[in-house]
Amino acid sequence: MRPYIYAISGYKNSGKTTLMEGVIAELTRRGYRVATVKHDGHDFEPDVPDTDSWKHHRAGAYGTAVFSGNRFMMTKECHGIDETALFAVFPEADVILIEGLKHSSYPKTICNYPKEPLPNPCNVADHIVTEMEKQNE
Repeated sequence: MRPYIYAISGYKNSGKTTLMEGVIAELTRRGYRVATVKHDGHDFEPDVPDTDSWKHHRAGAYGTAVFSGNRFMMTKECHGIDETALFAVFPEADVILIEGLKHSSYPKTICNYPKEPLPNPCNVADHIVTEMEKQNE
């Protein structure tokens, strides 16, 4: 079985993160392993300011990694990366939710708040589970 990929998309401030949080919580409550990939159409700060890894990056390191016995975080400067390279990091996930990529061909829910109310996270989770089960038949 491979992870099911699903996007929560829309323009800036359209409710994507709010819907993502609800869908993640609902799928997790149902026992699914959920991973997320966030697309940022702009560049972003790769770490929290004033942490050691942030200082390493500011000093010129092209990549940094922080780890403990239970998790890791890695940033790496590279050109031409797309979301598919990141999917490989989560092989044990049941579903990978993408925040963004509104013009992609992934199955998705489009947020259009405040013009339209946000979809119910339980309904979106129901749809994802149905499609995930079809994919894995």
